[in-house]
Amino acid sequence: MINLLKTKVGRLRIIAILEGFSLLTLVFIAVPLKYGFDNPALVKMMGPIHGSLFLLFLFNTLSVGVEQNWKFKETTWKVLLACIIPFGTFYVDKKILSKL
Repeated sequence: MINLLKTKVGRLRIIAILEGFSLLTLVFIAVPLKYGFDNPALVKMMGPIHGSLFLLFLFNTLSVGVEQNWKFKETTWKVLLACIIPFGTFYVDKKILSKL
């Protein structure tokens, strides 16, 4: 894990995993608590965290894409699309980012 912090691609992978887990927390824990048990506290806490991680993932993807000279049509758009598709960050980490 420490090795991931040393490179921009490694940091992007960490952000991707955190973004994915924040979405899992929202979808499977916070939203059911909000609507099933009338307790919106976790949504209020996790919503901004997930939004921040989402934006951080977008900006870091563009930064890494420029640094690594990714061709937009080959790599960058796939990585950007991953954060829009639910749980796509896990897929892109496994199939693209782990191989860089």
